Amino acid sequence: MVDGKKLVIVESPTKMRSIQGYLGDDYEVLSSVGHIRDLADKRDIPEKDREKYGKYSIDIEGGFVPYYVVSDRKTKTVAELKRAMKGASELILATDEDREGEAIAWHLLETLKPKVPVKRMVFHEITKDAITKAAESTRELDTSLVDAQETRRVLDRLYGWDVSPVLWRKVGSGNSGQALSAGRVQSAATRMVVDRERERMAFVSADYWSISALAARSAESFSIRLARLDGAPLASGRDFDDKGQLKKAVVVLDEKQATELASAVEAAGSAEVTKVEAKPGTRRPYAPFTTSTLQQEAGRKLGMTAKVTMSVAQSLYERGYITYMRTDSINLSAQAVQAARAQAVALYGDSAVPAKPRMYASKSKNAQEAHEAIRPSGDTFRTPSEVTGQLGKDEQRMYDLIWKRTIASQMSDAKLETTTVTLETTAADKKVEFTASGTVYTFKGFLEAYEEGADEKRHKSDEDQNQQLPQVAAGDVLAVSDTEAKGHSTSPKPRYTEASLVKALEEKGIGRPSTFASIIGVILDRGYVSKRGQALVPSWLAFSVIRLLEQHFAELVDYDFTATLEEDLDRIARGEQNRSQWLQAFYFGGDNHPGLRNIVDNLGEIDARELNATPITDTTTLRFGKFGPYLEIVDPENAEAEPRRINVPEELAPDELTQEKVQELIDAPVAGNRVLGENPDNGKIIVVKDGRFGPYLEETEPESDEPQADEATGEVVEEKPKKKTTKKAAEPKPRRASLFKSMSPETIDLSTALQLLDLPRTVGTDPESDEAITAQNGRYGPYLKKGTDSRSLDSEQQIFDITLEEALEVYKKPKYGARRQAAALKDFEKDDPTSGKKVVIKDGRFGPYVTDGETNATIPKGENAEEVDFERAVQLLVDKRAKGPAKKRTTRKTTTRKTSTKKK
Repeated sequence: MVDGKKLVIVESPTKMRSIQGYLGDDYEVLSSVGHIRDLADKRDIPEKDREKYGKYSIDIEGGFVPYYVVSDRKTKTVAELKRAMKGASELILATDEDREGEAIAWHLLETLKPKVPVKRMVFHEITKDAITKAAESTRELDTSLVDAQETRRVLDRLYGWDVSPVLWRKVGSGNSGQALSAGRVQSAATRMVVDRERERMAFVSADYWSISALAARSAESFSIRLARLDGAPLASGRDFDDKGQLKKAVVVLDEKQATELASAVEAAGSAEVTKVEAKPGTRRPYAPFTTSTLQQEAGRKLGMTAKVTMSVAQSLYERGYITYMRTDSINLSAQAVQAARAQAVALYGDSAVPAKPRMYASKSKNAQEAHEAIRPSGDTFRTPSEVTGQLGKDEQRMYDLIWKRTIASQMSDAKLETTTVTLETTAADKKVEFTASGTVYTFKGFLEAYEEGADEKRHKSDEDQNQQLPQVAAGDVLAVSDTEAKGHSTSPKPRYTEASLVKALEEKGIGRPSTFASIIGVILDRGYVSKRGQALVPSWLAFSVIRLLEQHFAELVDYDFTATLEEDLDRIARGEQNRSQWLQAFYFGGDNHPGLRNIVDNLGEIDARELNATPITDTTTLRFGKFGPYLEIVDPENAEAEPRRINVPEELAPDELTQEKVQELIDAPVAGNRVLGENPDNGKIIVVKDGRFGPYLEETEPESDEPQADEATGEVVEEKPKKKTTKKAAEPKPRRASLFKSMSPETIDLSTALQLLDLPRTVGTDPESDEAITAQNGRYGPYLKKGTDSRSLDSEQQIFDITLEEALEVYKKPKYGARRQAAALKDFEKDDPTSGKKVVIKDGRFGPYVTDGETNATIPKGENAEEVDFERAVQLLVDKRAKGPAKKRTTRKTTTRKTSTKKK
C-alpha cells in the first residue's frame, strides 16, 4: 500500500468493491468481513484472569466488563488490516450506522490501535454521490451505541448461560439436552407460538348456517346474503367466542331450519329493495418499507423467509440498488420524495400525486437505526425494467417490490364508494332481509402502483364478496333464485407465519428489526418450531421448555418485561442510562428487575417428569421423553399396572391431538408387534416391530406357560425358584434387521424376513484376491464389501439378487472416492469472476450447493436451488470465501515438563 492513502474499513467484501470504485486512488478500501472479536471462551483467558472473568468471560464484580478475543477465523483478516495500517495517513471506519456497525468499528479501533487520525464515516446508500458526501462529512465514534450493543451481548450471555443449563437437565431432547437453549428474545418468541397453539387446542368449534341467493333484474344479477330474520341479526363466525359460546343475541339456524327457509325463499321467487346506501370512502397509501414490513410483505408476496429476505436485501444494498435495509424508520429524504413523485407523475399522470408531498413521521426514537426507510437508491430511481439483466431473479423481484412500495407511498389517496342494498321478502311466515355490498373505486390513486398483501383471515366465510351492483332503487322488485343453505364451523386463530410473527413481535416491542430473522432461525434450528407450508407449528418440546420457563422464570418470558428490556437498551443507546448500573440491577435485582441471579439461585425443586407431561384425557398423558413425544395410557381398572405407551406421529400437530385422535391411536392395530412365524433353523419367533428409526425385525424366544418335562424320564419337574444373584447374567442380544425402504411392516412375509436376518449375504469369493464379497445394507444404502473396499449398489433388491460375476464387474469399474460424485442440478456455463472456473449447482449429501471446483457454498434453507441464478450463485461463493474455512476443533494436549538434576 502506497504511503499516504486513507484506509477505509467496511464489513462486506461486496461493499468494499463498490465503494473503492467511488472513492478513487486516494483511498484503500478493505473489509473486516463482519465482527473481528467476540466474548472469549474460558480456555482462551490467561490463567491469572480466569477467576476474575469467571465462566461468562465477564468481570461481573468489576462493572460487567467483557473479555474479548480475536476469533480464530479473523486472525488473518486482522493481520492484513494491521499491515495496511502501517502506510495509512488516516483510518476511516465505514461500518453500518447501527449498534452492530458501531460496535464493529469500536472493536477495530481497539484491535488495530492506530496512531493516525481516526474518523467515522456513515451512509445509507451506496451510490457515488452518497459515498463522496459521506467521506467529506465524517463524525466521531458514538460510544453510547457501542455501550448498547455491548450491554445486549453481555445480557444475552448471562441470560443464556444461566437459564439454558436448567433446560439441559430438566427437558430431554434426543441423546443430548445441550441442543436446547433459552434466550431473552427467542424464548418470548417461542412462547408466542406456543400460546397460539394453546388457544387452538382449547378452541371449541361452533356450527351455524347461512343462506345465499341470486337477485336479478333483467340480465343483471348479483349475490345476496341473509342478514336478518324478523329483525334479528343472523349469526356469523364473529358472534362466537373461542369456547363456542355466543357473544350476543343472534339467530342461529340449524341445518333443518336453514334448508326449509331456503326452500321457502326460493318459492317466494322475489324480494323488494327497501334501502340503498352509498357511502364514499378513502384509502391512504402505505408507508415505505421498514425492515419488519419488508420481511412481512416479502413473505406474503414473494414466499421468502425472513432470513432469505434479509440476505437478498443486503445484496441489493451492497450492490448500490437500495438504501440500508436494517431500519425502523418510515421517513424519506427530500430527494427521495421528489424522485418518487416525479416517477409517479411520469407513469400515471399529474393526478397521481397530491398537491403536497407526503411526509411519514418515524415511529422510532432509536438513535441507532438508519434515518430513512428502505427505498431505491439515488436521487433518481431506476425502474425495475431498467435493472433487468443486472440482478438475479430474487433480487429483481424484491427490487420491484421496494420500488412499487416507495412510489405508491407518495401517490394520491384512492377514492371509493361502497353501496349496500337491502332486500326484503316473506318466507315461512317470517320477514326475511337480505343484503349485498359492492365497492367501486372512483379514483384508484396509489392502487395503480401497489396493493399490500394480507395475512390469513379467520372469518373468511363471513365476508361479502366484492361485486359490481346494478343500479337499483328502493321499491324495485327483483327476482330471487338459486337459493342455497350453507353450513359453517367457526375456526380458531390461524397459526403464525414468519410474516405474522414478525408483525406480532414488532407490535409487542420484542426484538429489533435486525434481529427478527435470526430469532425465527434459532427457534426453527432448536426444534421448538417447524414449518407446515407457511405456518409455524410448535413441537411438544417447545411446550415443555415454555412450561419450565413460565413456572420458574416467569418474569424473563413475560412479554411486557421483554419489551421493557428493549426500551432500556434504547435508553443506553441514547446515552440516558448507565450501562454497568443497568446490568447490576438486571443481574442482582433492583429498578423493578427481579434479578437473574436471584431467580437462578432460588429455583427450588423442579419435577422433570411433571414438567414434560400434558394431560390429554383422564387416563391419557402426553409426555416428552428422551426420544420424543409419546402417550402414556393408564388402565382405569388397574392403576398399579404398567402404563401402555404409544408413540405420537411426528407429523401430528399439538392441536390435532384431540380426544378423538387419542382414541384412534389407542384402537389402532400395533403394526410394530406382528408375529411373522418361526425360524425353522433355530425355533425362534420372528416379530416385526416399530422402532425409533423405523420398522425392524427381531428374533425372540418362544414363550411357554406349560410345565417342563424331564427329558430322560418324561416326568413333569416342578420349577424351582431361582437363586438371587448379585450380578445379572449378560443375555445374548436378539438378532435384528431393519426393513428396506421398499418394504412395509404390514405386508412383509416370513421368507423375506429370514433373508433380511441372514444379511450380510456372501455373494462369493474374488478369485484373484481370495477375499469374500458380501452384499449388505448400510446407512447410505445398499453396497458390496470386499475387505475394506466398498462399492454402492443401485437398488436394495440387488443385495439378494446380485451374482458373483456381476459383483466382480462392479469392482472392475473405477472408484470415485468414498462416495458418489454429486449430481449436477444446474450448469450456468459461465466462469466465476474470482476463480475463473465454471460455476455449477450440485446436489450433495447434505443438500444442494454452489461450487466452482474450489469453493463449495451451501444454498441456504428456504431458497429453491432451481431459482438460484448466476448472480446469486456468485454471491454465495463470495460470502463463503469471506467466511474462510470452517473452524477445526482441536484438543489441547497437556504435557509434563521433565526436570533434570545435574550429576555430581
